[in-house]
Amino acid sequence: MAVKGGSFTRLGVNYGTLGDDLPSAARSVALLKSLGARAVKIYDANPAILRALAGTGLRVSIMVPNEIVPSLGANASLADAWVANNLAPFYPAVRVRYLLVGNEILSYASLANSTWHFLVPAMANIHRALRARSVRDVKVGTTLAMDALATAFPPSAGAFRADIAGPVMRPLLHFLSKTRSYYFVDAYPYLAWASNPSSIRLDYALFAANSFLSYIDPESNLTYTNLLDQMCDAVVAAMGRLGFGDVPIAVAETGWPNAGDPNQIGANVHNAATYNRNLARRMAVRPAAGTPARPGAAMPVFVFSLYNEDRKPGPGTERHWGLLSPDGKQVYEVDLSGRRPLESYPPLPLPETDEPYNGKIWCVLDAEGKAAANTTAVGAALAYACGQGTGTCDAIRPGGPCYQPNTLVTHAS
Repeated sequence: MAVKGGSFTRLGVNYGTLGDDLPSAARSVALLKSLGARAVKIYDANPAILRALAGTGLRVSIMVPNEIVPSLGANASLADAWVANNLAPFYPAVRVRYLLVGNEILSYASLANSTWHFLVPAMANIHRALRARSVRDVKVGTTLAMDALATAFPPSAGAFRADIAGPVMRPLLHFLSKTRSYYFVDAYPYLAWASNPSSIRLDYALFAANSFLSYIDPESNLTYTNLLDQMCDAVVAAMGRLGFGDVPIAVAETGWPNAGDPNQIGANVHNAATYNRNLARRMAVRPAAGTPARPGAAMPVFVFSLYNEDRKPGPGTERHWGLLSPDGKQVYEVDLSGRRPLESYPPLPLPETDEPYNGKIWCVLDAEGKAAANTTAVGAALAYACGQGTGTCDAIRPGGPCYQPNTLVTHAS
């Protein structure tokens, strides 16, 4: 079945702000347009960003923070107040098209008791608040990571996790179907490939134009030529198992990191540029290519992300998904409209991290930088680790080869 999701548009971009000294909102909007983006997704309802987006024609997605989802689900008047304070002052000058309630809420087991059961009621209350203001062109949804699925391979076997399938996903899909909204999935072929590089070809994950690789699903007999299509169709199959095979899909986040830690395979400028350039070309095809399970289906797609955000915690890749560095310069050239021929781009640096890293890795304590560690907490952790009697700390005990200099920084490192 070909599911039509509205007129197909060019790629959008996720605009996060967890970085130091990022360009102003006005400058960021200008940069978005210079990249060829036609849409932008932000992770809140930042008034400065929304003011900068007014009158630009960019299609905008705004987000309700996870922490207030329970209150919006429990109290319709609070949902109405949120819409009144965060959307109404900017609409319709800002072309808000999607209002996303929460970000990957079902990925956090810690929110299971406090938040999961409020997700759909919060979405319903937000939807009613929009309708009360005669706002009918803003779709309400929520973003879900691929870990909402218990099974994703082969695509035809896609199924939601048992803990959410009945209590959360069925009412969620019913809401999306009734309101003609989208299932917003965060789909990262990089993460799937990097977790199993020996079984998945890199060029298959990168939409490589010179790749003749394909995978035939043994149950559906559908042929796949790239990993993103597989991931999307696994979601299609999972929705179909619950009786909602007609809900359209939007890709809320996808992309490829341009750098990472030494042991993070494939995170480099060459692969990031290749992925996003090929994605842009693919998304520009008319009529829309769709996926094997939904040929011709149009879907919104948002690249992650606008900037390398240096304040994001976690491994190195977390701070290197950007199309731009924090000073606004392109990490690599890319035309998100998809019109630029691939052969017109300048040569990319050779990929140097496409094989597993076999060297040694050292941890070094940062006691002075912007992300300085809490030395009191580190000292307590060091004392605990060295008190386990395993010999781990023999080298830094008095007389050991690494005892001097006798400081917390050197011992913890």
